[in-house]
Amino acid sequence: MELRHMRYFVAVAETRHFGRAAKRLNMAQPPLSQAIRQLEDELGASLLARTTRQVQLTPAGEVFYDDALRILKSIEDATGRVERLADGRHGVLRLGMTGLACYAQLPRLARIVERELPAVELEIHADLLTPAQEKALREDSIDVGVLRPPTRETGIAHRTIAREPLVLVLPENHTLAGFDEVEMARLRSERFIMYSTTLRSVVNDAVVRSCLTAGFYPLCGHEIGEAAIQVALVAAGLGVALAPESVRSIPLPGVVFRPVPDAGSVELAVAWRDDDDSPLLRNLLTALTADEVFNPRDIEVSP
Repeated sequence: MELRHMRYFVAVAETRHFGRAAKRLNMAQPPLSQAIRQLEDELGASLLARTTRQVQLTPAGEVFYDDALRILKSIEDATGRVERLADGRHGVLRLGMTGLACYAQLPRLARIVERELPAVELEIHADLLTPAQEKALREDSIDVGVLRPPTRETGIAHRTIAREPLVLVLPENHTLAGFDEVEMARLRSERFIMYSTTLRSVVNDAVVRSCLTAGFYPLCGHEIGEAAIQVALVAAGLGVALAPESVRSIPLPGVVFRPVPDAGSVELAVAWRDDDDSPLLRNLLTALTADEVFNPRDIEVSP
């Protein structure tokens, strides 16, 4: 059965006149009449009762008319969904994020997507450090990552959205909590709570660089896998931590934050596969640029 025959039948059923239906369809009447006959022959039933003055639906025609409307509407909806998907304004966006980015950046990014791409569903993959996000991008299990460069995998592009100084996370009863700011040299004998070395954390690397610049190597007291646990262990008095400034978004009781002027800093970036030419990614990057999330010239691709 040809869809055009179904559309022809609906036009005749709604106008109850072959001439008016042909005019609506922008075609001659004889081919229209012939197409309806072919449809009836294919169905093995008369759909229209014809007289010299009017056209009426037969009982079979009444049933087929309802079904034809439903089928044509389904096809129209499916076509629209495909067109929106091809236009990058419909579908699922799989977004990977570091732990702290969920607190500091996710609300803003989610608002932008909701405003600019309201038919796009966000699928959040949280607490992924940079190496895990690079792997997920390479394996196509996420579309976009919010991670901390530098990236090590090839073929990953990124744009910076924030540069954060490292701040000191202290138990509130720690002797250094009484200082307005703390120099790195004062942390020489402290036990640090750090990410596990197996995770290849970019933040860990920045902490080690800051300590080495101050003339010592950090003493690791506990290893963790996510930022919230790091802050919780500090609150328990098990050590101190250097973390990106967005750690202030986790205000646990018993914890204070202090600036460290001579500590380093880390970046936060939006990353994607540089060979991803999907319209959805293009629309997302356009929306983020328009909202000044990042500078459109601030783009790097891993070699």
